[in-house]
Amino acid sequence: MASVEKIAEAAAKGATADRQRAMGLLAKASRAELQAAFDALAEKPVVQPVRGPETGLVMVRGRIGGGGAPFNLGEATVSRASIRLADGTVGHGQALGTDGAKARLSAIFDALFQQPAHRAEVDALLNAIAARVADEDAAKARQTAATRVDFFTMVRGED
Repeated sequence: MASVEKIAEAAAKGATADRQRAMGLLAKASRAELQAAFDALAEKPVVQPVRGPETGLVMVRGRIGGGGAPFNLGEATVSRASIRLADGTVGHGQALGTDGAKARLSAIFDALFQQPAHRAEVDALLNAIAARVADEDAAKARQTAATRVDFFTMVRGED
């Protein structure tokens, strides 16, 4: 009995991690990417708003050195939305900035991600977003590496 519970718990953790990854990528998506993917859906889902889209502020916290004492860095504008599909599946979306339509589209794709029938379509979108983000990160790393300065110490012979 305990092993069945452990297997169920491990499956739940895996599903949670998958959804966290999906929601993170949806937050990094552009509105154009989300709109194009929505327009490409063969069947448009019936969507009921649960909350929003609404825009507010969140406090951004930082830590000195990554592990020191936390401090308030400042506030960031965030939009969020929650929707319910016709079958009762609830999706949530968040986006930095004031683009409520992007948050709503993210919420729709979050709900579709939870449905096995639409999982492949949403995975294709997520893979495209992940590839774009990786390309942007690599370009930024190359640009940063071009300005890198290596410092070294020379030892003089008279010491």
